[in-house]
Amino acid sequence: MEIEEAIKRAKENDQKAFNFLLDTFWDDVYGFQLKRIQNENDAEDVTIQSFSRAFDKIATFDDNFKFKTWLITISKNIHIDLLRKEKNSIAQVISKDDKHVYNVLDESPSPEDKLITEQHLAKLLRDIKKLKPHYQEVINLRYFQELSYKEISKQLDEPMSNIKVKLLRAKKLLAEIIQKN
Repeated sequence: MEIEEAIKRAKENDQKAFNFLLDTFWDDVYGFQLKRIQNENDAEDVTIQSFSRAFDKIATFDDNFKFKTWLITISKNIHIDLLRKEKNSIAQVISKDDKHVYNVLDESPSPEDKLITEQHLAKLLRDIKKLKPHYQEVINLRYFQELSYKEISKQLDEPMSNIKVKLLRAKKLLAEIIQKN
């Protein structure tokens, strides 16, 4: 399959085309992020988010540009957004008369926070149960058992690209279920 053909078929929601594009460009996007982030897990997460956003917005892709460049741009923007969020959540240093005061957020959960978290977790688990079993399984393995993509691939005896696409789809479907509630 040629890249142009895959893009055309992906715009028509062809799963094999999505898999082909993911396999073809995974190393490029992942390598780009690994150089920026220098942490394999974080680079992998940003790469998955990049493909997720790209596949969601594939209808907006302009054929006058290179697909790889478009993907890298999406990936770069996601990383910048994450850095901004991180920067906003980090403690602020306030200087007054040569004395430094550190304004650090107390992020330890209050009893109310714990109760809310437990209620959210229970609701999340109910929402996950609304997914098809194979999507429930990859969500469970990745986020509750905290397995790597390689470990999930080995456990389910499926190629890693299938695991990545399944997880992408599962997260997208779960987000739709959560938004409906």
